[in-house]
Amino acid sequence: MTRQGVAVLGSTGSIGTTALRVISRQRHRFRVAALTANSNAALLRQQETEFAPAYVGIVNSDEQRPGGWHSGAECLIEAATRDDADIVLNAIVGAAGLDATLAAVRAGKRVALANKETLVVAGALVERACREGGGEIVPVDSEHSAILQCIGTRPRSDVRRIILTASGGPFREWSEQRLADATVADALRHPTWTMGRKITIDSATLANKALEVIEAHFLFGLPYDRIEVVVHPQSIIHSFVEFVDGSVVAQMGLPNMELPVLYALTHPDRAPDDGVEPFDPVKASPMTFEPVGYARFPALRLGIDAGKRGGAAPAVYNAANEQAVALFLGGLIRFGDIPRAIASSLDKLGDMAGETREELLAADSCARRLVMELF
Repeated sequence: MTRQGVAVLGSTGSIGTTALRVISRQRHRFRVAALTANSNAALLRQQETEFAPAYVGIVNSDEQRPGGWHSGAECLIEAATRDDADIVLNAIVGAAGLDATLAAVRAGKRVALANKETLVVAGALVERACREGGGEIVPVDSEHSAILQCIGTRPRSDVRRIILTASGGPFREWSEQRLADATVADALRHPTWTMGRKITIDSATLANKALEVIEAHFLFGLPYDRIEVVVHPQSIIHSFVEFVDGSVVAQMGLPNMELPVLYALTHPDRAPDDGVEPFDPVKASPMTFEPVGYARFPALRLGIDAGKRGGAAPAVYNAANEQAVALFLGGLIRFGDIPRAIASSLDKLGDMAGETREELLAADSCARRLVMELF
């Protein structure tokens, strides 16, 4: 078997380290062609020693090893377009992952996409780049991986609607008044998933679910009125697909990102993996479902409305959310200020032009500046 080369962008983050655990168990199928990190030089050096990639890049560090790592934001594109990289796993956090995705699909690569912001900010541009370059996007998010597995080879015309599940986060049962004063420690205490800090806050506000709705719209070509969200606190069922005949198919599994990472690497095939814990339906029971509390979690509705609005609105939503989350994590604003910052940004900037990469990046920059000015 010829091993496929994988470039892991964001290798020191939560998804990146998960992907490397998966690859370490699948060395007969995959080899690491390239690794990039944002700033964690110590962990990147350990990964380099273990996987011996031909290319190592770090975005934000002056530190160089003997022989020299590649550095600066350009290392992401260099890693993503290497001839020895058959698959690019994009696990970069935020809009910073956009250019690497565009470059990879234009180079004909499969992009295993964990960076949902790529499609949120510039879904139409990514679709065009895939057509022009012959690349493909395979989702890593557990919800979108579930949808892909449920639909299989069936035509999209067979699909009536898709239902994304949300854990509800740590504040599922909190009142609106209590939510406004939630602390960073409160928000980082996710009940079922272990993730990076930014995505954990997004899960607490349900902004993450709004990003996933927009991503699903582009991945599966369905209008927003056929994409729904339901709260499922146990995080066992990752998504449902309802077909036109009324049949509903769901994908289930423990809340562990290793399975969707592996499936993104092997799709449409499946690879045996003894490292995944066997599923026990009795142990996983009971499974319950609740409606989404849109009033308590306004970031969700704001994001879905931005997706429907189109143009630069999703980019403004994403940038305002990223900036507000960074301020919250830094102790500079309250939890309740996050959706307020998003709403203000959309009110003032949501109608900006958003046809080109440059226009979308301009909207992104304007939204970040506006949020900083608000506080």
